Amino acid sequence: MSDDFIREVEHVARLARLSLSSEEKELMADQLSAILETARKVREIDTVGIEPTAHVFSIPAFLREDVIYPSLPVEKVLQNAPKKMKSYFRVPSITVIEEE
Repeated sequence: MSDDFIREVEHVARLARLSLSSEEKELMADQLSAILETARKVREIDTVGIEPTAHVFSIPAFLREDVIYPSLPVEKVLQNAPKKMKSYFRVPSITVIEEE
């Protein structure tokens, strides 16, 4: 097992504010190595000409019928609202920070 995996586990544990013993670090580094090795094996599979799938079995999608129900009265919907204005929920304003 590489020291790189141990360093990665330590880094993630630090980000997650986890305290890990050296045995736990080694176990997780071994698991990380196994996961990455499996991913490497999967990448080696020749998938040329294979259609992408969303499910391993060819089964039809079972969809229910859309049923329209009457809406609740506005007064009932807003009865427990901490703040309301007319027929709306009142919420704190949000400042949008533009990305550069």
